[in-house]
This record gives sequence, C-alpha cells and structure tokens, in this order.
Amino acid sequence: MSKTVVKITNLVKEYKMYARKKDRLMETVFPWIQRHGTFRAMDNLNLEIHKGEVLGILGKNGAGKSTLLKMITGVVVPTSGKIEVNGKVSSLLELGTAFNPDLTGYENIYQHGAVMGLTHEQIKEKEKEIIDFADIGEHLSQPVKTYSSGMFARLAFACAINVDPEVLIVDEVLSVGDMAFQLKCFKKFEQFKEAGKTIIFVTHSVADVLRNCTRAIIIDAGRKIYDGDVKTGVEKYKKIIVGLNPDEVEATEAEDIEEENFNDNEDWKSKLVQNPNITDYGDKRAEVIDYGMFDLKGRPISAFDNSETVILKSKIKFNKAVSDPIFTVTVKDFHGNDIAGTNTEIEKVLTGSYKKGDVVVCEFRQKIPVAAGKYTLSFSCTKYNLKGELEVLNRKYDALLIEVMTTKNTVGIIRLDSNIKVHKI
Repeated sequence: MSKTVVKITNLVKEYKMYARKKDRLMETVFPWIQRHGTFRAMDNLNLEIHKGEVLGILGKNGAGKSTLLKMITGVVVPTSGKIEVNGKVSSLLELGTAFNPDLTGYENIYQHGAVMGLTHEQIKEKEKEIIDFADIGEHLSQPVKTYSSGMFARLAFACAINVDPEVLIVDEVLSVGDMAFQLKCFKKFEQFKEAGKTIIFVTHSVADVLRNCTRAIIIDAGRKIYDGDVKTGVEKYKKIIVGLNPDEVEATEAEDIEEENFNDNEDWKSKLVQNPNITDYGDKRAEVIDYGMFDLKGRPISAFDNSETVILKSKIKFNKAVSDPIFTVTVKDFHGNDIAGTNTEIEKVLTGSYKKGDVVVCEFRQKIPVAAGKYTLSFSCTKYNLKGELEVLNRKYDALLIEVMTTKNTVGIIRLDSNIKVHKI
C-alpha cells in the first residue's frame, strides 16, 4: 500500500458570524454573553492522500476548498479534528504571503526560504534556479513594494515552486504572468508529477482536473460528497454546477435518449452560467429571449467533453412580421475570437415566415470538437433585405460561459480523431 502523506480525521472548521460590530465587542468584553451565529466551513471531513497522487478538489464557490488547503498548510487552525502531514509542504495559495514589501526581491528569496524551513546553505543552492525562473532582471535588487503585480507573482511563484517539497498544494494559480512564464509554470508542474510528488490541486477548471489528476474529490458545503476516479467525479460536478442531482441515473440507450422531449416553456438560461457583460443589439424586430446548451437527455450543461454531442438552443420572439430569418450560433474564445459557428443559411435550412407574437425555437445538435478550454456561446437572429444587405434583428454576443473538456491531448484549437495505420515496407 502506498505511503500516506496527508491524513485528515473528523476535520471541522467553524467561524463566528456577527450581525453587528457591537455584538463582537460585547462578546469580547463579556465572554459569557453569546451574540454570534456559527458558520461551518468544514463539516467532519475525512481524507487520506497518498504519495504520488495528484488529487483534484472540485466544488462550487464557498464549498470549503480553499479553507481545507489553508488548514493543511497550517495557515488556518481547525476548530476540531486532526491533520497529519508527512513531509515538506509548499503551497501556491496566496503567493508572496511570506514576503516583506520593504525588502528587495533578493532578500525576500532568503526570507521565504527561511519561513519554509530551509537553511541559508540550502537557499543558496536554490538561489540561481529561483532567479532564473522568476526572470525579473534588475528588479531583483529593488524593494518588492515597487513591483508590478506580474513581477510580484513571478518571484513568489518561483520561490514557492523551487523548494523541492514532498507535497505541492496548488489553488488556481498555475498560470501567472505572460504566456512564456505560464509555459514555465506548467512544465514545472509536469516535472513534479513525473518525479512522483504528491500534488493537491484545487481548480474550477474540470479540463485541468481531467488532464492532470489521478483522483478527484468533490466538496459541497464543507462535506466530502465524492471520492474516486476523475472522470466520474467530473461528471458529477458538471451536474452540481447546474443544480442537478449528481446521483441521477444516466440514460444508457441511445434510442431512449433520442425520444426525450424538451420543455420549450422553461427558462433555460437561468440554469446555466450567464455572462454578466453580454453584448445585446439589433433592431428588435425579433428578439432572442432565451438560450441554452443541453446534453442528449435535455439537461442543461455548462461543461462537456469535446467528443460528445450537445444541443444548442435559442428561443426567438417576433415583434414584427419577418420572412426567412437566419438563426445562428457562434463559439468564441475569451479573447473575443470567433472559433466556430454556423447558421440556418449555411446549413441550407428554410426557416419560413413569422408574424408578430410568434415564438420559435431553433435547435443545433452537433459536436463542438474544439480544444479544451473556456469559451462563450453567442446566439442571434438576422436576415437579408431586398438589397442583399444583412440586417441584425437581435444578437446576444457572449451570452453563455461554457467549458470544453477532453480525454485526449489536442494540437492547435481543433480536436482531430484520426484512424492511423502504420506499416513497414
């Protein structure tokens, strides 16, 4: 059996909640008077993490993920329970917490190392590696308080990643700085995996969990509700983030799936991750009043594997009579670039004529074989006038935020599933 490097037993963390500031003061002065409520951030959690595991921790905001990591690193003290850690821990939580802003970058390298328990000689051995990794040049001799946020993050990351720990704790900070530095970060992370280090990895990106982790747990309201293989954990988490029961029985027969009826009267977008900064424009002769992404059972989803078929739907209400409208869907990356898209005209679908008050649902059923990552979905209704000019009735640009996952690596932005044959002649 592999060595246990982290063992957590009956872990509880509670915080006192005060409705008013004077209630806190009253309790301080008169401790026998109780004026607080209690918020349980961690609820009787038990967990064992073994040497060489890459553990992905999934959960919605406020589930207790970061609280758990802070207790493992000793930043936060548990209310009750026990945490046993065997080996040196390096955390990429709140980068630079051991830094003194008045000291130079060079001096902070030694201060950080001392906080991590390294001797002066050990830090000296790592000094060049840290300086080369941070790559901030002459700024190293300047006080840290003069650094830009990017330079600060680079130095802090370099210090944290180069102490050769047995356990590395990562919380949403693998990508800092520019693209070249991000590449360094991910290469270093891969080196830790290859060296058999134990990694505890918290992220909202299910694609990162699928790509990097060997085991997954899901935390909800401070409780561990799943512990097992990564793919099953990701599927359960995908249901949780859109408010579904994670233990819902999956459909197994394709015939049953195809016969499933969709409820067109429901509000779809409220069940998904909407973009608060949506771009909405057009003359409003027709309006896209609802939209969503669904699996083949008709369940709303915000994340999917790029090998799966999904259903993209928009609901359009006509405020005036319109003939031959064009319904569209577009996938864009977070930089605003159009990655893929189609519409009823491209697909040679005749849409017909509509009068004022009509409501129509347009459904695109397809695969979206783009590389793993985060994207937006846009929906629109347009038409050509008698002069052949395109008129925008309504566009909802960047309406939904989605995440694409994958079970295989991709070169570039499109997944290619090839049937490869190799023979010797």
